[in-house]
Amino acid sequence: MKVGILFGGPSREREIAFAGGRTIFDNLNKSLFEAIPIFIDSYKNFILLDWSFIYKGSIRDFYPPVSHLPKSDHDYQLYVESIPEPDEWDKMIKEVGRMVHPTELKELIDFAFLSLHGEFGEDGQLQGLLESFAIPYSGSGIKPCTIGMDKSFQKKMMIGAGFSSKPMITIERAAWNKTTYQKWFEQSREKVRLPLVIRPANQGSSIGVSILDLDDLNQFIEAVNKAFFKIELDLTSWNKMDKADKLQMLKAFTDLRSSLGFPILVSGQFFKHPDQLLKFLETHFQSDNQTEPLELVSVWTEQKVVVEGFIEGREFSCIVIKDELNQAVALPPTEIIKGAEVFDYRSKYLPGLSRKETPIKIKQSAIQSIRKECERLFEFFEFDVYARIDGFITESGEIYLNDPNTTSGMLPSSFFFHQAAEIGLNPSQFITYIIRTSLKDRIDSKMVLNNWEMDLEKLDLAIINLHQDDLKKKKVAVIFGGYSFERHISVES
Repeated sequence: MKVGILFGGPSREREIAFAGGRTIFDNLNKSLFEAIPIFIDSYKNFILLDWSFIYKGSIRDFYPPVSHLPKSDHDYQLYVESIPEPDEWDKMIKEVGRMVHPTELKELIDFAFLSLHGEFGEDGQLQGLLESFAIPYSGSGIKPCTIGMDKSFQKKMMIGAGFSSKPMITIERAAWNKTTYQKWFEQSREKVRLPLVIRPANQGSSIGVSILDLDDLNQFIEAVNKAFFKIELDLTSWNKMDKADKLQMLKAFTDLRSSLGFPILVSGQFFKHPDQLLKFLETHFQSDNQTEPLELVSVWTEQKVVVEGFIEGREFSCIVIKDELNQAVALPPTEIIKGAEVFDYRSKYLPGLSRKETPIKIKQSAIQSIRKECERLFEFFEFDVYARIDGFITESGEIYLNDPNTTSGMLPSSFFFHQAAEIGLNPSQFITYIIRTSLKDRIDSKMVLNNWEMDLEKLDLAIINLHQDDLKKKKVAVIFGGYSFERHISVES
């Protein structure tokens, strides 16, 4: 079976998606599957990637190629959005692989393993595209993915279904401006109460998250602006910085994970490259009359921001899968032991800033309560195949679930593989299980008949044959999915 590993993508989580794709590529069982690496760039181009680029440290280490970067006196690490529109996309892409039109995918792959996050990864867009070309894919279908993206909509549904939840308000982007800052701050203090957790509604990997525990309007404005991926820059702040500080600020802006990311909108103009923005800022702030701060807004913005109450408790993450009988089963939950109060992007993915303990060290009855609640949420949202559900358990044993995700991080140290190990599956086995379960789920939910059943039977037989040396009996009952079948296999054969 040709498994297309789709990774990268346009979202702010593209680096985690890229690294996750590498993990899948390395651990895919090559006796069962042929790995086809398909990198999706931020313009949603599909690229059949030369395998050697999979082992680069980050996307910016190889794409765009150095030969296509604009000339600059400064050492920036840039994404492809920061270069002028290439006259010939094919010419640039040929340096790392081959451009693939989505209509070609059906010829290249039998199955798509999705290692993508956020927009065009777990929001239903890519799932819909693959379904239109009759290509089975991993994970949940269109509806649960769409629900799984929007944290404010999730929360409203969870409250209605009786899941424990702290108070919450939602700030729409169009309703957030200088005339409404005070109003939103007062609403947050009265309805939600300090400390406040402020985060984007459609971002993962804890990008853009802040915790506000001080009764301070300015800090509230800064936190909400951060979640909308915009900052205010005034003349006083600009003049306090020397040349090195200004360059450092611009370099920080290039990082989508922790800052604005380019292109940046300022005063009605889009700036793709840091040098262009630097020139504009220097000209703008030459006048001492510029008393009003400039608003710098990332093109990778957010529709709405969620403000919710802080939960005091032990933080956990739990992978829920569908078993062979199509029932939700929560794996042993992992505790996230943080060095800092916020489990942000850096804490999640940089070594030494947090650690994971699987299973969480609490009473067995409490573990079972967490698992049961995660299974209930999985079934409530009608997730498919697998999901990752985060939450907290308080000292009194109350469980708050706050971030169901239809895609989990796929790094070697991720919850995904930690918890699979607890039930005796190594990464290769777990990936095979996800592919097999996903294919079965696509068959169960399809509206048009095709030959996926034949693909499933071939895969089942290939798995049996792969492990035939371990079979000690001539008559073997094998259970896959929701059905069982018997095969008479001689040990010799």
